[in-house]
Amino acid sequence: MSATYHRPEELRTALELLAQGGLKIAAGCTDLFPATEAKILPGKVLDITGIAALRGISAGPEGLRIGAATTWTDLLRADLPPALAGLQLAAREVGGRQIQNRGTLAGNLCNASPAADGVPPLLTLDARVELQSLAGQRSLPLSDFLLGPRQTALAEGELVRAILLPAAALGGQGAFRKLGARRYLVISIAMCAARLRLEEGRVAEAALAVGACGPVATRLPEAEAALIGQPLDPNRITDAMVAAPLAPIGDMRADAPYRAGAAAELLRRTLADLAPSAVAA
Repeated sequence: MSATYHRPEELRTALELLAQGGLKIAAGCTDLFPATEAKILPGKVLDITGIAALRGISAGPEGLRIGAATTWTDLLRADLPPALAGLQLAAREVGGRQIQNRGTLAGNLCNASPAADGVPPLLTLDARVELQSLAGQRSLPLSDFLLGPRQTALAEGELVRAILLPAAALGGQGAFRKLGARRYLVISIAMCAARLRLEEGRVAEAALAVGACGPVATRLPEAEAALIGQPLDPNRITDAMVAAPLAPIGDMRADAPYRAGAAAELLRRTLADLAPSAVAA
């Protein structure tokens, strides 16, 4: 466990503890524990998984609200619009069953790994991150919340309360693919998410994102624009369209040129997955 471990059941209690400073937030510990390389978590820990108000998925006129402590298993079991199919496919790729039962969506975001599986699908859904402290509440676009590897815009005394998906981004069909050195339980070399809405056989809306290729996952506006108004043809996506906004990284899993080419091909395959199923809703 840890030297000082708090697991409150009320959000207000958690915020009061957090305001005292010096606490590390735990939301499943599937990333936090391995990072410690020790049998116990060091320092003071605030476990938010006991707060019922932070878990679950709700729908309203403004869109969907996903509580910070919602697990990957919760997402897999939920009856969600086709636009979230990419997020559910990503949930299947997050470790094994035990990790999916424990790991949370907000934990995945706050860990801020360039290879976080949840980020590309959420980017295609125009996700916002709702932050809460004793001082008040604010929300940021996910792209502004993630500042770099292991870096977020979370301020002292704040925690992630929910992920917000606007109603305008819940149309169409989502998809997700990842590339790694093996089929399962792998950190990605590249991953792609797409959400398309078709009208009369042509692409009316396109949202494309690539992860694990740069410091943060990235939307691809030039590639999106190339699809709009046209019949769906994955080959409209060129390698250059994908590589330009990525600033690909090289590491022990792949060098930068390989990543750039792999991301483009993976995105074309992701779009091909959508060809028969992108809906007009």
